[in-house]
Amino acid sequence: MSESSKRQNSMACRLSDNEKAIVDNYLEKYQIKNRSRWFREAVLTHIYRIKEADYPTLFDEYTMRR
Repeated sequence: MSESSKRQNSMACRLSDNEKAIVDNYLEKYQIKNRSRWFREAVLTHIYRIKEADYPTLFDEYTMRR
């Protein structure tokens, strides 16, 4: 990994016991060993999809659907 792409920032979130159990079951079911990588990819994939769908258009959605 190059110097400029090293991950130096961290983020944290808190989960309820139920939410943690859901995540743990998912990771076990799909045999995901690297939790950090999975979490990072899941969050970034979600953000990229939202940004892709939210690009600026010339007309609003109502006008385009008419």
